[in-house]
Parts: sequence; structure tokens; C-alpha cells
Amino acid sequence: MLLIDGSEGEGGGQMLRTSLGLALVTGQPVRIENIRARRAKPGLMRQHLTAVNAAAAVSGAAVDGAVIGSTQVTLRPGAVRAGEYGFRVGTAGSATLVLQTVLPALLLAGGRSSLVLEGGTHNPLAPSFDFLDRAFLPLLRRMGAAVTAQLDRAGFYPAGGGRFRVEIEPGSPLHGFEIVERGALVNYGARAVVAGLSKRIADRELRVIGTRLGWGRERLHCEVIETAEGQGNVVSIELESDAVTEVFTGFGEKGVSAESVAEGVAAEATQYLDAGVPVGPHLADQLLLPLALAGGGTFRSLAPSAHARTQADVIRRFLGVETRMCAVSDRAWQFEVVRGAVRA
Repeated sequence: MLLIDGSEGEGGGQMLRTSLGLALVTGQPVRIENIRARRAKPGLMRQHLTAVNAAAAVSGAAVDGAVIGSTQVTLRPGAVRAGEYGFRVGTAGSATLVLQTVLPALLLAGGRSSLVLEGGTHNPLAPSFDFLDRAFLPLLRRMGAAVTAQLDRAGFYPAGGGRFRVEIEPGSPLHGFEIVERGALVNYGARAVVAGLSKRIADRELRVIGTRLGWGRERLHCEVIETAEGQGNVVSIELESDAVTEVFTGFGEKGVSAESVAEGVAAEATQYLDAGVPVGPHLADQLLLPLALAGGGTFRSLAPSAHARTQADVIRRFLGVETRMCAVSDRAWQFEVVRGAVRA
């Protein structure tokens, strides 16, 4: 049994999700200790517990420690089974992070899977549905995965209530890619969304982004959602280039002005554009695992985050696949997932 210390690296939920996902892929039993040890409230929160239960459901796994607050979980997976699944966080916890746990194994399961996920779809510190749909999944499809997602209802913190569906069809074996040049920017824009809040919030955010990035009103779009279960605000910047589409997201919160939210996401997009790299830092985190399963690949991004380094370490321990990260300029880094066999 492989032992993972959840206090290492970034010390949060990423260690748990990646370990669960790779246990499913490899069939390797795993015990994760000190779960989320570096967080203010260590142990399993609702979204983490849902991820554990989802891993058990798709593989018929035996699980110990699957309770709220637990700091240790043991998973003994069986064979991963394609099929129809529904996973409900029950709070505003991120449903996209639950998907992150089971998606790699279901991509390799060899059959059709249909998933319905309920909870938060636009959460701070988690990939938004828009990032999933517009940035991450298109690159998975480039790798040979036949996977699509559809948003039924947005869910914001603290009410949650979001819902989206994911369809996975049997596809070709995953193959890696090399993306080291961004190429020309072919389309771009910003979208500010409000649910149960004044449209003026979105207008203020878009005004800041337009000024910061020098974009005209035709590039700035406002959306008012009437169907969300609670209040929420999200502003995203989408940059489509020859090589990749990137999405940068900011979230409204109490006590933070609309202008500050917009300034933050505009700064992220500007840093990415100025670096000239094709892959942003959050997308870099997400690509390491599928590239490892594909046998290797190369891309350029900004300096690796703690999440990326943690992800690379867990991948190495399960798969024996190395991730080399080296600076190629004062702003750009090259990530190379070194080709190797998946250890069964």
C-alpha cells in the first residue's frame, strides 16, 4: 500500500484528489494521512468527502475514514467501471474538483460514462466550469479524449445548487503534445456574471477590465442569471490563441469592491500575456496528470506553483513519470513530462 503524507507540498486538497485519482488508474491501494494539514480546518470537508465517495463508487473500492473531518483515508480500489453516475456535494463546495478526482480513470475505462455533478460550479480556489469547458477539456480532446461538458445551472458560494453534466465516450488512447508557442491571439473578451445582485456590479468590473486591457465595449459582456439558488458574481477573461484558449477568473465576495475583483483578474491576464507563454499557471497544474497518462508531453507556462510541484511529486510516486521544470527566460518556464510506462 502506498502511503501519502497530505501535509507535504501545498498541503491541501490537491494531494487527496490526485492520490485518489491515481489509485483508481493504477489499482494501487493508498492511505492518505494528514489530509489538508496546512489548512485552517484540516481534514475532509464536504467536497473532499464527495470526492472520496465518488472514487469508491466508480471502482467498487473499500474505503476507511470517509467521514467529515477525517484526516486519514484508506482506499482499496477495484476495477474502474464506466457507467452513469451522479455526485452531489450537498453544499457550495466545488463540483468541478470532484470531477477532477474521477475523470482520469473514467477516460481510460474503455466504455461510455455519463456524470451529473451538483454543488458549486464557480468557486474561489477551484477551476470554474468555464475554465473546465473552454480551456481544459479542449486540450484533453486534442489528446484523444472524447469528453464534453454542459452547464445546466450555475452554483455560487455559499448557496451552491449548481449542476453540470459530463459525457465520456470511448476514445483513442491518450497521446501527448508539445505546446511551446502561443501564436497569435485570435479572439478575446471578458464576461461578468451576476446572480441575485445588481447589474451595476458587472458593469463596474467590465469598465475596469476594458480600461486595464484597452478593450472596447464590443469585447465586454454582461450576463444576469435568474435561475441560480443564491447570490453570486464571477468575472472571467477568455483569451483564444492559435495554440490554446486560456480563461482567468475572479469572484465577487463580501467586503471586496467590484473594482478590486476586476483588477485582480486583469492582472492575472496581463501577466500571462506579457510572458508570451501558451499555458497559464492553473492550466499547467491540470495538464500534468493527463500528460503523464499519455506517456509524456511538453508545454511552456509561468513559474510552477506549489500545486504544480505537488502534483508532479504525487504523479512520480504512483506512475514513475518525472516532470522536469526549468526556466527558459525571466518569465517563461518549460514543463516536460518525461515519457515512461504507467505502473499497474
